[in-house]
Amino acid sequence: MTPERPQAADAALLAVVPTVAKSAGSSALYGALDLGTNSCRMLIAQPRGDEFVVLDSFSKSVQLGHGLEASGRLSRGSMERTIAALHVCRHKLEKNRVGRMRLVATEACRRARNARDFIAQVRRETGLALEIIAPEEEARLAVVSCASLVSKRTEQLLVVDIGGGSTELVWIDLSDVPPPDRARAMLRLRSGFAPPNTHEPAARVVDWISVPLGVATLKDSYRDVDDDAARFALMSWFFEENLTSFSPYHSEQPREGFQIIGTSGTVTTVAASFLGLRRYDRNKVDGLCMTTDQIDRVIREYLLLGPDGRRTDPRIGRDRHSLIMSGAAILQALMRIWPTDRLSVADRGLREGLLYAQMSADGVIGDGTA
Repeated sequence: MTPERPQAADAALLAVVPTVAKSAGSSALYGALDLGTNSCRMLIAQPRGDEFVVLDSFSKSVQLGHGLEASGRLSRGSMERTIAALHVCRHKLEKNRVGRMRLVATEACRRARNARDFIAQVRRETGLALEIIAPEEEARLAVVSCASLVSKRTEQLLVVDIGGGSTELVWIDLSDVPPPDRARAMLRLRSGFAPPNTHEPAARVVDWISVPLGVATLKDSYRDVDDDAARFALMSWFFEENLTSFSPYHSEQPREGFQIIGTSGTVTTVAASFLGLRRYDRNKVDGLCMTTDQIDRVIREYLLLGPDGRRTDPRIGRDRHSLIMSGAAILQALMRIWPTDRLSVADRGLREGLLYAQMSADGVIGDGTA
């Protein structure tokens, strides 16, 4: 699999179609479900001003992509685990009487030969209509979710979304946008990465890439390497090799005014480990700024712990311990390549982007386009 590049035909955001017919309003509830290679996650929220309030949520490691690298297909066990989780999601959507929702699947379903059959099975058994979205839309929605974390001093921005089966990177030039308007300019990218048809200063996407390597797929690629440190080094090198077609990789970027925002379970786990959180606290993690030295220190601790130590470390968690080193290898490669000594941590991603996009399209949440 080679990294995805932007296509003109994918430039506009796909129309959001409600799965349950109901007129949208400021009191309506919205749902967003992200079925990835490793996890099934859902949020139910209500718009409030320029933000939304989460009323219910669900997250479970289903390992939908387990064995996909070797077989090219979703396994029976993986599909059964996922459908069991989706039954829980359906119950929560019905209980909350959610009237507007978008339920999407990403890299595992993009790659599996039997994905269409699986989507049909989900519809029959749960009544949920999943749609498989393109990498470009996945990247756009991750960008939208991080808008409020953009510093007013930021002129060049890299948004990184490390998933289970793929990693999306989007490089955005904000230098023409007045500092107070930069977060709103990010939200407007929900309509597409193509330059807007307007004379107003706008965020400009310099380049984006979807690398078909995430925490699960990268781990599977090197599962035959026994030495823990050697496996980590090989994973980091291999991920960097897959970035060579990303144009900012080859260009000199100024350190001043540059920001990286990372959104993924890897990034939030590293942040929780740095903070020493034995019980995860989103309020302490989301928006945290970590230095390169702090990130490297946490990764060195992970290596010193070894597989057995990571398995029992409460800061990592049972669902994350087997995947944290492949995610850390991706993260370390990114911090090594680009000119910054800080990373902004985002405990948000595709689900939040789906919610913002739906609410903005319905006019119940502001993005500065009115």
